Amino acid sequence: MTPAIHTAQFSRDGDDLRARIAAERRPKPVGRPWVTLNMVTSIDGATAVDGVSGQLGGDGDHAMFGALRAMADGIVVASGTARAENYGPARMDPTVRTERVARGQEPDPFVAVVSASLRIDGRTRLFDPDQSQADDRRPIVLTTSDSPEPDRTRLAAVADVMLAGEGRVDLAAGLAALEAAGANVVMLEGGPRLNAQFLADGLIDEVTVTLAPTLVGGTSRRMLDGDSDAHSPVGFTLDRVLRSGNELFLRYLRAEA
Repeated sequence: MTPAIHTAQFSRDGDDLRARIAAERRPKPVGRPWVTLNMVTSIDGATAVDGVSGQLGGDGDHAMFGALRAMADGIVVASGTARAENYGPARMDPTVRTERVARGQEPDPFVAVVSASLRIDGRTRLFDPDQSQADDRRPIVLTTSDSPEPDRTRLAAVADVMLAGEGRVDLAAGLAALEAAGANVVMLEGGPRLNAQFLADGLIDEVTVTLAPTLVGGTSRRMLDGDSDAHSPVGFTLDRVLRSGNELFLRYLRAEA
């Protein structure tokens, strides 16, 4: 029997949207957090304009992005994406913090940066204490046991460095470390190469997509852009469709999830 698909126009009122997203079921798998991949794409599948995604999403996408972040315990992102998008701490406003604490969460989600090379500038907004507020959560760095030790020492002064795997970050081990740190749900925010690694390792439970009413053309990368397309397609089930203006917001669940 085909499951019912929830279709609705959503108000950009923050309280209503956050409540809707927080009420969606996300059961934690054994040994790791639930992983939600969130991306915005154009009609023709572009994920960026001039290297960043900000020009694709409108007001509805910004509201949905905020509601999803308000739901998540943590955010996982590749170091290149964090640099290109100028990531900072994931600060929630006082109302959202109150809601999160009432649900048993930390007031703000953490940001975990994945990097095997540790070519991370500690002076960026995410890592620089001089650009952070006193109550910002320390970022997390997921790296490998053979990453450069001087860089691990340097970053340990401004972040919690967690080792997972050798050569390439072992994403399953990294997620297990995030679970041990208290995460039940994490939001994966790219980039496309990291997304592809999560898919290849069977670690994506949910995909939330903003379909922007835009054609971009050019050579923008797809939502997943790995070195190989050898793995078999992974099936997902459409769970709900929301609309705000001309933007569509789709939620897919991994078939077995």
